[in-house]
Amino acid sequence: MTSRVIPVDPFDLVIFGATGDLAQRKILPALFRRFCAGQFCKASRIIGAARTMHDRDTYRAMVASAIREHAPHRGCEDGTLEQFLDTLDYVQLEATGETGWKALAEHLTPGRVRAFYFSVGPGLFGELAQRLHDYGLTTQETRIVVEKPFGRDLHSAQELNAMLASHFRESQIYRIDHYLGKETVQNLMVVRFANMLFEPLWNSQYVDHIQITVAESAGIAGRAEYYDRAGAMRDMVQNHLMQLLCLTAMEPPARFEPDALRDEKLKVIRALDPVLPHHIVRGQFQAVAGQEAAHPSYRDEAGNPRSTTESYIALRVHISNWRWAGTPFYLRTGKRLVARSSVISVMFKDAPHSIFGQECGRHANVLTIRLQPNEGITFQVTIKEPGPGGMRLIDVPLDMTFAEALGPEGEDPPDAYERLIMDVIRGNQTLFMRGDEVEAAWAWTDPIIADWEQRGEVPKPYESGSPGPGDAELLMKRDQRYWRGIKP
Repeated sequence: MTSRVIPVDPFDLVIFGATGDLAQRKILPALFRRFCAGQFCKASRIIGAARTMHDRDTYRAMVASAIREHAPHRGCEDGTLEQFLDTLDYVQLEATGETGWKALAEHLTPGRVRAFYFSVGPGLFGELAQRLHDYGLTTQETRIVVEKPFGRDLHSAQELNAMLASHFRESQIYRIDHYLGKETVQNLMVVRFANMLFEPLWNSQYVDHIQITVAESAGIAGRAEYYDRAGAMRDMVQNHLMQLLCLTAMEPPARFEPDALRDEKLKVIRALDPVLPHHIVRGQFQAVAGQEAAHPSYRDEAGNPRSTTESYIALRVHISNWRWAGTPFYLRTGKRLVARSSVISVMFKDAPHSIFGQECGRHANVLTIRLQPNEGITFQVTIKEPGPGGMRLIDVPLDMTFAEALGPEGEDPPDAYERLIMDVIRGNQTLFMRGDEVEAAWAWTDPIIADWEQRGEVPKPYESGSPGPGDAELLMKRDQRYWRGIKP
């Protein structure tokens, strides 16, 4: 099955921080893939802006190298790459000074959509917004894209939102969370709201509990300075896991429109109960004996021998509304775990009475939404094991792996940034966070962090390459439940 490509009108996209890791590894390869797909034409302009001195040809050579590394199988040999490079310009620019802003203005085309991607640290957002305003670079068709972190706590998030609002309307601000661009995350909404099979069962009467896991096998190399100040709670739970929780738990919006969808997500966040201390497990990875050089401890990677920052967190969360009253949501995320895997597992309740007897064991239906890797959805059902010899029950998956079912053979599914950047150009905010969502998430998160800081809590150690600290297993066992295995 081939996806339908809907072209966008010519646009100007300015990438601030254009020589940085995010631009080279994600943003520019995503744009190249959309160019290969025919979604935008050579008339569009992509303008890199950074303080490093480059001329246009040097910058184009840098981008070509990045694309060959991060999008190696897309048209690099048939001239498409050269055509894409023709859309690129570069401006040396000081975000905190006056250098380069007049030159940037000369590269912009009147009458087009103008998108400014802030691929820089949040400390520069205000400077960039102010200079875009001072130099008259904004129009009614201007959008700005900002990456997380959206503040460090509620107060800083409110300050950031107020600063952006002083120059841009909320409809112009695109707070990007790449998890929302994943094909499976969007399909979660379709599975729920376009299929009669699931939505009538999507409530506390039929669902025993829901697990949301975002496991990473990598450590914090390259992000140590930021991560040691943030930790798993600020880096992952407050944004990525919160968004997955909202999409899993929200009520059906009246229409599939940006504000209708985001209104329902906001209701979920505001319905979250405070988390009790014994419903939280924090962990920090340790080196495995004899493997310290290859897999150092968190403190060694962070360069902070006394760090109490968590690289793992597990929580039991409750939503106080009619749909989910009494149904726990278990969230976990961590670094240096056994595998890289992001999964939502909806665990349905057992049948009220089994006619097959205890010898057949316990069996349950599980809907599994795999976000990465191998995006797809499986539904575990119970059937009779084939063959003679009595009634033996086994669980088998009904499997829809997107790469196999929906994509051309040998072609990877689109990267999340491809979808999200094109949504910015189209002016579609459905998959982006609104300011009040961000603030509500921090209002729930801040008391949790303040409580463990006040108690001086130290994270539990766990070995690199393990599923996490043992206390996380106890968190589930107290409820007579168990975590699903972390599988690649």
